[in-house]
Amino acid sequence: MSIKYTLIERGEPGVVGGGTKKWYAVIKNDGEVTIDNLVEEIEKFSSLSESDIRGVIIALENVIQKKLIDGKIIRLDKLGSFYPSLSSGGAETEEKFNVSLIKGAKVNYRPGKRINDALSTATFTKSK
Repeated sequence: MSIKYTLIERGEPGVVGGGTKKWYAVIKNDGEVTIDNLVEEIEKFSSLSESDIRGVIIALENVIQKKLIDGKIIRLDKLGSFYPSLSSGGAETEEKFNVSLIKGAKVNYRPGKRINDALSTATFTKSK
């Protein structure tokens, strides 16, 4: 299977009227995979029951949430790493900075080597 893409035309950012426009490829998502789908697939490679697999996935989600809120980096070996980051406004001096300048937190994901290697071998097909 290949990754499907479509083309969109984009102008130059910050240029009035868009400047010189060019065509860029963007992924055309091909559906989604739910926890139910993942459980079904994992069952094929495991002797665990559906409820055991589902329980582990839900427990992993809960633990990841807790550790991210604690500011931890979660390294899942070949799967990759999840880590928290934040966005904030700036202050003129360190003394003038206060927590109200923090706009919010988000989760970043850095894929592991196996996932990166898999994507490096992906093929691409233009969507019709």
